Amino acid sequence: MFNPDKIIRPHIRSMATYTPILPFEVLSEQLGLPAESITKLDANENTYGPLPQVHAALSDLPYAHIYPDPQSRHLRAALSKHHNVPSKNILASAGADELIDLIMRLILDPGDFIINCPPTFGMYSFDAGINDAEVISVPRTEKFELDLERIAAVVAESQPKAIFLSNPNNPDGSLIPPETIDRLLSLPLLVILDEAYMHFARPGSSRICPSPSGRGVRGEENLIVLRTFSKWAGLAGLRLGYGLFPDWIMPHLWKIKQPYNVSVAASRAGIVSLENADQLTARAKKIISERERLSAALKEIPWLRPYPSQANFILCQVIGRDAAQLKADLAQRGILIRYFNKPGLDDHIRISVGKPAQTDALLEELGTI
Repeated sequence: MFNPDKIIRPHIRSMATYTPILPFEVLSEQLGLPAESITKLDANENTYGPLPQVHAALSDLPYAHIYPDPQSRHLRAALSKHHNVPSKNILASAGADELIDLIMRLILDPGDFIINCPPTFGMYSFDAGINDAEVISVPRTEKFELDLERIAAVVAESQPKAIFLSNPNNPDGSLIPPETIDRLLSLPLLVILDEAYMHFARPGSSRICPSPSGRGVRGEENLIVLRTFSKWAGLAGLRLGYGLFPDWIMPHLWKIKQPYNVSVAASRAGIVSLENADQLTARAKKIISERERLSAALKEIPWLRPYPSQANFILCQVIGRDAAQLKADLAQRGILIRYFNKPGLDDHIRISVGKPAQTDALLEELGTI
């Protein structure tokens, strides 16, 4: 007799399900509100959306019926020019999430260890679970700083293969100091820096190219830097990311990636975005300015404690109130924020930085609750 329980891999059966943010149309139905009336500040999306040039390019895709280039040559050439890094060290992907999984599938055998530093982006532990790896959690301090001494001890004790770090960190927006990254790179493990929000951080913080803050990705054998078009370019719905890798790992990544992982539409949108990078940089500056305005306003609310952020969101501790109820109350008013019920964050909310009018709507509702 056929037994389904013997088909599914045991570690998958016992895995917890990842909970993603719901899309506009589903939220609209659930709240009973038209989509255009919803202020969506719950997923760190770029509320400015794609550039007009991207909309125009997507309306005219002459080869949408043809499979895309498996090597994304034109996109990688544009990224090479943008970052001044050889295209042979760049791999394009369906979002940075695909690369997180791809790296783990490449380096991890069942039972291998990785280091995760919560609270942080949930996909690191999620993808490790899919690959039947063991996650060693080294929690951050109350100020979201890395516990370097504990990380070094774990490396010596358990010989993990990699550490995954969001920089700036999600959900608090803090940057890892350059000397901390240098210390991590001196350890015998692969260091993966997820720079999804780096466009909103102070200049010189990225590890893609050599800078006063430290050595770049091509100067380190154990450094990988991941990027996404979701936040900076407003292309979250098209799923486009890329990674910058040392020479030794690239041949093996080419072996195992899906052949047509980046769609024609996503590739074209990425290229056009890079051709108009100055406009995206100007938008990022607007978001940074709005982040500072929002942060200052949130500090004036006695029951909120916002943390400093170098990203396009602000994490707040809710004091003397039910954070989950606050999220629910705002949702009924058409304003969506993120609530956390993870260890150390069960009284916290995260607010994405939107346009000035969206900030005004949020602050107005917070003033009435």
